[in-house]
Amino acid sequence: MKLVSAWLAIPFWQRVLAGFVLGALAGWLMGPAAQTWFGPLGTIYVTLIRMIAVPLVLFAVINAVASLHGQKSVAALGGRTFLWFAATAALAVCVGLVVGLVLKPGHGLTGLEMAPDYTVREVPTPVQVLLDVVPANPFKALAEGKILQVIFFAGLVGFALVKLGERAARLRALAGEASETMIQVTRFVLETTPLGTFGLIAGLVGSYGFEKLLPLGNFVFALYLACALHIVFVYGSLLLAHGLNPLKFFRGAAPGMQVAFVSSSSFASMPVAMRSVTHNLGVDRDYAAFAVPLGASIKMDGCGAIYPALTSVFVAQYFGLDLSVNQYFVILLASVLGSFGTAGVPGTAIVMVTLVLSAAGLPLEGIGLLVAIDRVLDMMRTMTNVTGQMLVPVLVAKETGLLDRDIYDRASSNIGLEHEGVGD
Repeated sequence: MKLVSAWLAIPFWQRVLAGFVLGALAGWLMGPAAQTWFGPLGTIYVTLIRMIAVPLVLFAVINAVASLHGQKSVAALGGRTFLWFAATAALAVCVGLVVGLVLKPGHGLTGLEMAPDYTVREVPTPVQVLLDVVPANPFKALAEGKILQVIFFAGLVGFALVKLGERAARLRALAGEASETMIQVTRFVLETTPLGTFGLIAGLVGSYGFEKLLPLGNFVFALYLACALHIVFVYGSLLLAHGLNPLKFFRGAAPGMQVAFVSSSSFASMPVAMRSVTHNLGVDRDYAAFAVPLGASIKMDGCGAIYPALTSVFVAQYFGLDLSVNQYFVILLASVLGSFGTAGVPGTAIVMVTLVLSAAGLPLEGIGLLVAIDRVLDMMRTMTNVTGQMLVPVLVAKETGLLDRDIYDRASSNIGLEHEGVGD
């Protein structure tokens, strides 16, 4: 027990950083064998954290909607949240386009081969995405982990509990207890993050090394720079405009950002992001239980906005094409609308890029150039996604009086069990 207590006494971010550094070292020393030996640790970690996502969302949204009875209008909160989702996505597209035009990552590249297993995936239309939000079978949606459909069904159940009033008082209490239970399970799972980080990074470095990434180094640099600029300057400016200290936000959001970077999954990061938003940043728990899961499904500034915009410029430059004003507008519109249907799991950014390139009339073959390094790109893209998914609830909470400034102003970077105890 003393060893466990000593381990938990170390700040969460330091434990994650240690897992990252040791994983990179193990991957570099062992090469491809690192994936065989340590990769399963990462696989187990992602499986564990995805395991809790659906029940966490189901009970959290039911409890959140039911608990909002008598508070501010749920419709008004939802509309304000969607508005900020769209506005920040549009700004992200602009950042991606500007960085691509300035750095020109597609110029001077020759001799790159298409990935042999690359195939064009079918992209749903925006109308189809909206239609698919309504589940034909909610139990099937739960089993398949279709989060948007789960949110829709849970929201209906929550509204029904509100409508039934005192007749459903015991069910509302049960939903609250189920939500608290899943939050406790989440705390247990999150403590495996350092070990999962070690396995994921060791497998990644061991499989790819660094020599295979050099030909596309300019694109990798451009994406990381665009995401960093968006996080620091765009998000930072929005926080300042709301009278909030950006440094305190990034400190409180750090656990969610770290998990997002190593897992490359918004859904896998959602539990720790929700914990960071409420525990570290002071957002009302009921509103966070609605906004954070919704953001994990449709708020994709990295995968759904910056990446498609930057890739469009990259493909045009690689094939020597000049983008017209109309094409830039189509890229902006397709990225903002399409990002609402991007699932928060690894690899689906390729679907978004396909949608945007098709809408802008650019060659889809260019996507194959980036498939081999997608895992490296996805780490920064997902961290940007999750940072935005935490930012918007903070902004809306500040605007609507649902932000506890005392908690925000003393923002911590810890989310582990050391603060509350396993038995709480």
